[in-house]
Amino acid sequence: EPNLNHTRKKIEQLEFLVAQDLFINESGAFADVFLPAAAFAEKDGTFTNTDRRVQRVRKAIKARGKALPDWQILTRLAKKIEARLGLKHSAFWEYTHPSEILDEMGALVPEYAGVKYARIEKTGLQHPVYDDDHPGTPDLFLKDFPRGKGKFHPLEYRPNAEIPDDDYPLVLNTGRVLEHWHGGSMTRHSHLDELYPEALVEIHPADAAPLGITNRDAVRVTSRRGSIILRAKVTAKTTQGVVFIPFHFAEAAANELTIDKLDPLALIPEFKSGVVRVTKAREEELSDPVEGNTRGRS
Repeated sequence: EPNLNHTRKKIEQLEFLVAQDLFINESGAFADVFLPAAAFAEKDGTFTNTDRRVQRVRKAIKARGKALPDWQILTRLAKKIEARLGLKHSAFWEYTHPSEILDEMGALVPEYAGVKYARIEKTGLQHPVYDDDHPGTPDLFLKDFPRGKGKFHPLEYRPNAEIPDDDYPLVLNTGRVLEHWHGGSMTRHSHLDELYPEALVEIHPADAAPLGITNRDAVRVTSRRGSIILRAKVTAKTTQGVVFIPFHFAEAAANELTIDKLDPLALIPEFKSGVVRVTKAREEELSDPVEGNTRGRS
């Protein structure tokens, strides 16, 4: 979430919150009820990647504790709601296997009509798959394109909402690192966390030297929205005048700093253009990535 201060405030105002996840993450910590979900290797099902390929997932191990596949959690919850509201029991929720849910998807969504478990046992199918004989669609838009061949718009340059100044002289760029994914709720509970275990701010040597910052120093990064404490990685990999912070680490959350002002034309938030300052911090101010995420915020 790009505006953590706003999100935290709104979550705290909720009367009731249910979370369903593999681990109790930062938002799950606010939950009144936590529903434990099974991981991908603990359930049968399918997944569709960005190649539009629908592939099988097969249960490899038994789910731990009381964890259940998502579809079982939802159907059990639906039945309880029906009973609580005094509604007549509906056969709609009587699934016995996820293949039945995929069949229902195909009956409602034409692009999935021909995607059946029997057809994807060995090789996935790329949707659209319009019927049981359709081979799938590896390539789209070979003959036409939804909006012609392209449309060009002349644009006039407009400066970002924030530009570097004496108080905030560095541009903040945020993003991913190879080892982690999004909020790290899965990758930071895996061996991948051993490869990249803590938040780092990449800063160019020419920017670090005047500040007296050396590699692995504890530093404070501050914007007009907030401040976080993490270690410095002094590297020429980043551009002079620009610092980079990965957004996977709750104990030094990059989105405490980002700006969510919209670009006036594209209406896209300027997450990549906020400005910050970097100062040295004390070693004891660093948050422990294992013990919690509170000491690193200010």
